[in-house]
Amino acid sequence: MKQFKILSVCLLALPFFSCSDVKTDDGLETKVEELLARMTLQEKIGQMNQLSPGNADEVAALVKEGKVGSILNITDPEQVNKIQDIAVKESRLGIPILMSRDVIHGYKTIFPIPLGQAATFNPQVAEDGARISAVEASADGIRWTFAPMIDISRDARWGRMAESCGEDPYLSAVMGVAMVRGFQGKSLCDPTSVAACAKHFVGYGAAEAGKDYNSTFIPERVLRNIYLPPFEAVAKAGCATFMTSFNDNDGIPSTGNDFILRTVLRDEWKYDGMVVTDWASATEMITHGFCSNRKDAAQRAVNAGVDMEMVSGSFMEHLEELVSEGKVSEATIDNAVRNILRLKFRLGLFNNPYVQTDQSVKYAEAHLAKAKEAAEQSAILLKNDNETLPFTGKVRTIAVVGPMADAPHDQLGTWCFDGEKEHTQTPLRALREMYGDRVQVIYEPGVAYSRDKRTSGIAAAAAAARRADAVVAFVGEEAILSGEAHSLADLNLRGAQPELITALAATGKPLVTVVMAGRPLTIGRQVEESSSVIYMFHPGTMGGPAIADLLFGKVVPSGKTPVTFPKMTGQIPIYYAHHHTGRAPSGHETLIDDIPLEAGQTSLGCTSFYMDAGFDPLFPFGYGLSYTTFVYNKLTLSATDLKADGTLTASVDVTNIGKRAGTEVVQLYVRDKVGSVTRPVKELKGFRRITLQPGETQTVSFTLPMSELAYWTRRMRKEVEPGEFTLWLGTNSDEGPSADFEITK
Repeated sequence: MKQFKILSVCLLALPFFSCSDVKTDDGLETKVEELLARMTLQEKIGQMNQLSPGNADEVAALVKEGKVGSILNITDPEQVNKIQDIAVKESRLGIPILMSRDVIHGYKTIFPIPLGQAATFNPQVAEDGARISAVEASADGIRWTFAPMIDISRDARWGRMAESCGEDPYLSAVMGVAMVRGFQGKSLCDPTSVAACAKHFVGYGAAEAGKDYNSTFIPERVLRNIYLPPFEAVAKAGCATFMTSFNDNDGIPSTGNDFILRTVLRDEWKYDGMVVTDWASATEMITHGFCSNRKDAAQRAVNAGVDMEMVSGSFMEHLEELVSEGKVSEATIDNAVRNILRLKFRLGLFNNPYVQTDQSVKYAEAHLAKAKEAAEQSAILLKNDNETLPFTGKVRTIAVVGPMADAPHDQLGTWCFDGEKEHTQTPLRALREMYGDRVQVIYEPGVAYSRDKRTSGIAAAAAAARRADAVVAFVGEEAILSGEAHSLADLNLRGAQPELITALAATGKPLVTVVMAGRPLTIGRQVEESSSVIYMFHPGTMGGPAIADLLFGKVVPSGKTPVTFPKMTGQIPIYYAHHHTGRAPSGHETLIDDIPLEAGQTSLGCTSFYMDAGFDPLFPFGYGLSYTTFVYNKLTLSATDLKADGTLTASVDVTNIGKRAGTEVVQLYVRDKVGSVTRPVKELKGFRRITLQPGETQTVSFTLPMSELAYWTRRMRKEVEPGEFTLWLGTNSDEGPSADFEITK
């Protein structure tokens, strides 16, 4: 407490402006302009420089000289306060430093990875997770995070799918906006608020062949219809910062792309936040072959619309010279610095530059409870034959096997710098502590880790299974196998895990397979061999207690697939909202094992499908079972003939016909039958979580403005085209009653 009292005295002495001093944008802009007018060109460029900490004395000297705007990855609050003290007391203008860190899905209390949060179809989960992350991170002085990542991801080979909200623009937008609200709180100037950063702008998730950092080719219409909408949504929601992406699109690296950074972001969306490069992405434009040297890279990045350079230092080296040569205008520099200063004022850093949040917030009981709730809702029940789950009193002995049963580090998932495995509650630990009085737990891992190819432990695991009433196998992938730079060409279970599942299935005991992974894996064989399958995208700190309660029915699964699950890697990219083709499959085509010998070349028909994979994915987008059954009836529309400015109400009766209470995610899809360009076969336009008791029926209604059906047409205008539409209300993208309506001129 003594430290905080000292800091309070310091705060009172600071000659700066509080949040309350900046009541309006006009007031804020006045403060920005007054400060900007006092700055030298070198000080302006200094604000555009983000450092990764190196030698402490060198960093202190640069801060004192006004040559640093932001610093990455300092998590010691005492060190943060020392640096801020130098900035506000020893630099000429006293401009505080913006402290940043990758806080992606938790700081100390780790929530499910973003793909897992998307599986909840519950924006409140995303908002709560981000809010808790901000509170814990701000306790160490972090006021800027590089999240949410809202790249549309339709290729599971890409490791950063784990960090995304999946394949759908609407779902990504909803969850992204919720994360922004959580990070930034009710006011950015609250000491517990953290500036969000929408990344990666734009198209990074479409990396060719799923290889990270690879090129993309996204035509403008596709860019505007699919990849830009989540970013526009978070921009309008007040996301404080944007980050450029590593990829080039159609030959232009994002960090040097004035079309997306100026034309779209600034001119069209009127965005007044700050834009930062990704790690060294400015100078990587040299490697791309887009820039000749570091000076050229600095020129192109700043002129394209970048405000701050992350770590590569070319701005500091060359911008002053570029201004003197007339290759970069000082007006351009001023605009960049305005965006940086505006953010610092909005964060309240000029009044409160020091650490304000109490350290005791880390791993708070309320935080752990929210993390458990998030993990529960993220669990996707893919199969449940013969009501294997939940376990009843007949199950007295459980064999717990598999490499993910007690893997506290890997359970946390990718992009988890600060979570500590010592605080992770694994499934093995949770089952013993929470249900050890009801069941005997026999533990035999069988396989040591997900890539372990040794089969020597499988016999012991199978023997344990034979002694048990039921078997729970925890398989999947280690955290290191997904995330940045961790692309895969093969999405099957690694190591000896497939052999382990086969051996367990051969015992004849009920087999529950729980998969923990950072992406959808091609687990068709394991699904066939298992009685029940639960899929969890790395569930975080409280994954163990969540799984334990799911297995015993204290919690009922409600998660839905936020991405389409392929049967095999060769189906990728695979996503539900694909476009119509002129030769769609009928579903009755001959598959490879049924082709007669010496069949005529055209005897099988000429349609668009894989002969070896068939017509469908392993699991469609939006799929997930429950411990009960929901039935949809009586779809009604408020009108069947509407104008482009009209609003449609669609309703459906959902009934729980099972014996247990359960939560269902009702999903609204629309198809534009004919357009000026081809349109997706379905598009998600809404969803709602409802909880029903056994026998209960609820009428679920959605209000759909026709403006939501606008898209970038052949004329490259965003507009609602007249025509016929089909609407579905159902349990996933493949199932549900439908009705037609028309938009007329």
